[in-house]
Amino acid sequence: MTNRGALLLAVFILVAIGVDVMIYGSEHLVFLGKKFTDLLEYMAFWR
Repeated sequence: MTNRGALLLAVFILVAIGVDVMIYGSEHLVFLGKKFTDLLEYMAFWR
């Protein structure tokens, strides 16, 4: 992954988290964190 691609991905993730906090509040970040760890485990299985 290039530096530009990594930067765009990081900005996209930060914007998505910011929008989620503005719309739903910060209590959903725990749920999203748990789902993200599940996604990482799923991706590691296919690696």
